[in-house]
Amino acid sequence: MLAMLYTGAAVMLALQDDRLEPASKPVSARKIAIFGASGTAGDGILKAALASPDVRDIRVITRRTTPRIEQGVASGKVRVTLHTDYLDYSAIEAQLIDIDSVFWAIGLSSLGVDEKTYGTIHVDYPARFVARWLAVSDKPAISFHYISSSDISDDSSAMWAREKVRAERTLFQLAKGTKLQVVAYRPDYIGPTDEEAHLGQILLYWFFAPIGAAVKAEKIGKAMIEVTAARLGEITNEPRLGTRTIIRYADAYDRRQAISATAVRTAP
Repeated sequence: MLAMLYTGAAVMLALQDDRLEPASKPVSARKIAIFGASGTAGDGILKAALASPDVRDIRVITRRTTPRIEQGVASGKVRVTLHTDYLDYSAIEAQLIDIDSVFWAIGLSSLGVDEKTYGTIHVDYPARFVARWLAVSDKPAISFHYISSSDISDDSSAMWAREKVRAERTLFQLAKGTKLQVVAYRPDYIGPTDEEAHLGQILLYWFFAPIGAAVKAEKIGKAMIEVTAARLGEITNEPRLGTRTIIRYADAYDRRQAISATAVRTAP
């Protein structure tokens, strides 16, 4: 029975055509900051940003570097700042002034973590950052892209699910009436980049992907870039993007890049 349900869901998803129409607004290259680039999701986001012509400058705020971060530094596209106090951003204010968008991928598993610590990391860290960024930014419009989680609600029995909802609500409230647009991303299983994935993660991804319950970390990065560079005007009312919507934006990004590349090749 489970096999039949799984197969049916996979077939229905494969037959579904819900592609997004091409972005209607012109795209200009963005300056972004990535928090959490040393983690699974952040590594994929950074990989996408390094390859993207829509991103011209990347500020990585991190506790530690990784081969991907070092690769970005060597390319000249990434500036790294080692930072340890995520409740105080006064030391990095100068780097925040001209940033268009922030991609936030800081997080940890709830296993063995008490509610206060989990809330500090997932709610207080980004909330303190957003408040400081709003105070120093000189851009007329900015966006904050927060990786949340699927299957969360106020009345969940799981502490982490309640805290992720509290994080979303706090961030949306901070943005209300300001120049800031907050977008929450609610992926199911996040597949690491090919370079970082081990066998177990690969198998999990290929099990969940056919039924729309998994997305590669790099696709989350492409979706964030597509939203911030070309789609912010389409997204309103405290947006929360699930796995399927993330994939749709990532695919729209890929199609837009392919169209641009074709136009360049065929130009007289």
